[in-house]
Amino acid sequence: MIDFITKYWIEVGFGILTGCVAGGFRWISAKMKARKKEDDAIKEGVLALLHDRLYQGCKYYIHQGEISDDEMKNMEYLYNGYHALGGNGTGTELYNRINRLPLKEE
Repeated sequence: MIDFITKYWIEVGFGILTGCVAGGFRWISAKMKARKKEDDAIKEGVLALLHDRLYQGCKYYIHQGEISDDEMKNMEYLYNGYHALGGNGTGTELYNRINRLPLKEE
């Protein structure tokens, strides 16, 4: 009889422990998925902002027909962040165009 009670409580204890561990893993997994989704949305937003700023700046300097060294360094800084986040296409094309602009004489 004592063996049955001991075995019963051990099984109950392991059952509760197993349930808690499994529940903990599900909770952690759900939190990680939510965090990944949020991180992806933030990355997409930052990429969009960098693309917009790069696009507006490049269009402005192309329209001016020249760019200063400091302005070029600023655009390079924007482009490097944009490119590191996976941006390409239009931003890269415009950045390459401003690289060919003559430098303003200061």
